[in-house]
Amino acid sequence: MDTFYVTTPIYYVNDVPHIGHAYTTIAADVLARYHRQLGEDVFFLTGTDEHGNPAARAAERRGVTPQQHVDEMVVKFRELAQQVDATNDFFIRTTDKEHCDRVQAFIQQLYDRGKIYKKSYRGLYCSACEAFYSEKDLVDGHCPDHDTAPEEVEEENYFFRLSDYQEQLLAHFDDHPDFVMPRSRFNEARSFISQGLDDISISRAALEWGVPVPWDRDQVVYVWVDALLNYITALEYSGGESRLERFWPADYHLMAKDILKFHAVIWPAMLMAADMELPQHLFVHGYLLMGGQKMSKTRGNVLDPFAVMDKYGVDAFRFYCFREVTFGQDGVVSLEGFENRYNSELANELGNLLSRTLAMIRKYNGGALPPPAEGGELALAAATMGADVAAAMKTVNLTAALESIWSFVRALNRYVEENAPWQLAKDEARRPALEAVLYNLAEGLRISAIHLYPFIPSTAARIIGQLGYQPGDAGLASGEAAWGSDATGQQIEPGEPLFPGLTETAATAP
Repeated sequence: MDTFYVTTPIYYVNDVPHIGHAYTTIAADVLARYHRQLGEDVFFLTGTDEHGNPAARAAERRGVTPQQHVDEMVVKFRELAQQVDATNDFFIRTTDKEHCDRVQAFIQQLYDRGKIYKKSYRGLYCSACEAFYSEKDLVDGHCPDHDTAPEEVEEENYFFRLSDYQEQLLAHFDDHPDFVMPRSRFNEARSFISQGLDDISISRAALEWGVPVPWDRDQVVYVWVDALLNYITALEYSGGESRLERFWPADYHLMAKDILKFHAVIWPAMLMAADMELPQHLFVHGYLLMGGQKMSKTRGNVLDPFAVMDKYGVDAFRFYCFREVTFGQDGVVSLEGFENRYNSELANELGNLLSRTLAMIRKYNGGALPPPAEGGELALAAATMGADVAAAMKTVNLTAALESIWSFVRALNRYVEENAPWQLAKDEARRPALEAVLYNLAEGLRISAIHLYPFIPSTAARIIGQLGYQPGDAGLASGEAAWGSDATGQQIEPGEPLFPGLTETAATAP
C-alpha cells in the first residue's frame, strides 16, 4: 500500500490561534483526506511548539510557570484542529518527554560526529522569532516578520556546521526542482543558499525553558532545532512502535512563507548531517491579508476562525479558504467576500441545485433514482473534472482543484435550465428523456460530492446521503467517481438545505 505523510508546522503557543493556523491545518487535512480517498496509508501530523523565550515571557507576564502557560494554551490549538474537522493522526507537543528525549539523542549524534562545536557569538537577536539577523536582513532596523528592533546578544553557544552543506544543498535543489513549491519559493530558498551559508547557533545559554543540551546542562537547544525535529520524533513514538521507516520521508511539509529558510535550509542540512533522507516536498503558502497586511495580533487585524465557524459553519469556512485565495499566494480575505461566496456559490449554485434535483426526483419519479442513462457531454465533463482535480492535487494546487469542481457544478446548473425537466414532465411521451435528465443531475451531484469531500467533508457526506447512498461512499481508489452508477429505485433522503441563505440580519461580522 502506498503511504502519504503530510505535516503542518507546529504552532507557537505564545498566543491563541488565528485564521492563519486554521488555513494551514485545513490545507493539510484536504491533502490527507484526498490521499485516503485514493486508498493510501496516510499519516497527518500537527501540534504545538512550546519552548523558547516568548512562551517563558508570556508565562511570566501571567504569573504562571511556563509549563502551566503552555498546558493552558495548547487546549485552544487542539480545539482548532477539532473545529476545522481536521483528521490528524497525532498532535505532538514539544514538551512531550518522548520528543525531548529524541531531540537530545539527535543532537548528541551530530555532536559525536563533529557537526557541532562551541564558540562565542555576538549578533542581533529577535526574541519573537527566536532568530539571529544580520543588518542587511532587517527592514528599517526591525525584524522583517515582527517589526520590532532586535536585541544585541553576546554569549557562548554551540554551533551547527551549516556552511559545510552549502554545495550539497545546492545540488539537491538542482536535482529536485520540485523540492520547494511553488517555484518562486524554490528560487528564493536556492538564492539564499547560493549567497553563502554561515554556521548557526543551535543552543542558548540565557534560557531555561527548553530541551537541555545533553552534554552541557547550562544550555538549552535552540527552539527551531527542537521544533523541526518534531517531524521525525512524532513518527518514533506516536503509535507505540516506530513508524519512521513506514512514513519517512515526509511527502509534504506545509508552511507559511515566513519560515521558509528554517525548512528549506536548516532542516535539510540537519538531516544530511544525520544521513537521513530529506522530505519530498515543502509547500509554502502565502498570507491571508486583511486591509492589505498580514494578520497578526500586534496589528489588531486578526479574523477569529472560531467566531467565523460558529456563525457560518465549518465547511463554509474550509471552502472559502481555498476558493478566495490561490493557495501558495498572498490574498485578501474579508467577511464581505466570505458572505458573497457563501450566498452565490454554496447556498445557490450547490445547495439550491441539490434541493431542486431532489424535489424533482420526488415529484416526477416518486422519490426513486432513475435507471442509468447516457450522460453525453455531462459525463465527459465529469471525467475531465476528475482528471483535472487529480492533476491539481498532485501539485497541491488546491484552488485549481476546487475551481475544476466548481466549473462542473455550474455545468450542472446550466444543464437544468437547458433541459427544463418541468417541461419534459408535461408530456408522458417524453418520460425517458425526463428520467435521463434526473439521473444525470443526481449522478453529477454524486460525483461532485466525492471530489468535494476533501474540501467540505460534512457537506459532501450529506449530499451523498440525501441521494440515497451511504455517507461513506466517497472513495476514489476503485473508480467510485466514474460516471454510470446504478442505483435504480434507490430512495432519496431529502434533508435541510445545505447552506441556508444569509439574511441581512445574519450577515454581520461575528
